[in-house]
Amino acid sequence: MPIPADWPTTEAQALAEQERLRPLVRPTGATGATGTAAGPGAGADDRLIAGVDVAYDDERDLVVAAAVVLDRDTLAVVEEATATGRIAFPYIPGLLAFRELPAVLDALAALTHRPGTVVCDGYGLAHPRRLGLASHLGVLTGLRTLGVAKTPFTFDHRTPGPDRGDWTPLTDPATGEEVGRAVRTRQGVKPVFVSVGHRIGLAEAVETTLALTPRYRLPETTRHADALCRRALTAHAATGAPRT
Repeated sequence: MPIPADWPTTEAQALAEQERLRPLVRPTGATGATGTAAGPGAGADDRLIAGVDVAYDDERDLVVAAAVVLDRDTLAVVEEATATGRIAFPYIPGLLAFRELPAVLDALAALTHRPGTVVCDGYGLAHPRRLGLASHLGVLTGLRTLGVAKTPFTFDHRTPGPDRGDWTPLTDPATGEEVGRAVRTRQGVKPVFVSVGHRIGLAEAVETTLALTPRYRLPETTRHADALCRRALTAHAATGAPRT
C-alpha cells in the first residue's frame, strides 16, 4: 500500500510533526461509560481491544503490520488483518512511528470491527517529545491507545517488587516527570513498561495491561499481533512478490 503523499520524509519534518501533534494528546481516561464509545472514538466498541505490531524485510524495503482484535473479557480473537507496504521512513531513534504508522493505519482500516482500545508494542508519553507510537496513533485515529514496551528506552526506574501487579514509576531523569510505569506482569519475570497513549489515564493503562497478561509477560494483544505480522511477512517473502 502506498505511503501517504504528505508523510514526512526528513528528520526535520518528522520532528516538526511531533511538535504539532503533541498538544493534541489527551492523557486522561474517558467518562467510564461502557459499550459503544462516544466522542473522538465514536463508533468504537469498548468490548473489543486490539493489538498492533510490525515486522520488517529491510532487504526488500518491506514492512508488514498486523492488527488483531480480541474480546476484552475472554481474550478470544475476534478479527485480524494485515497490511504490507514500503518502509516509510529511515531508522532514527525517537521517530519510529514514522516508519510504522502508514502500514499500521492500513491494517486497522482493513478491520470490520472498530476496537475501543489499541495496545501498541512501544511507547506513548514515555518518549523524549511525549509522542511515541501509541500517542501518535491515538491522535491520528481518535482511538484510546496505550503503549506496552519491553525496555524503558531512555528513562529511569527502580526495580518493582517480585509479585504480579507490582510497579514503580518510569521517570524522565531530566525533569523527574513520571512518564509511565515499570509493571511486573508475571512473578519473578522482568517487567514491561506501560505508558499512556491517548484518551486513557496511567492507572487505567496499567490495569488494562494486567488484564491482558493472565499467563505471559506480554499482553495477549501484542503476542497475537507479533505472531501474525511475522507469519504474513514470511508468506509474502515466499511468494517472491516484488516491492510495493
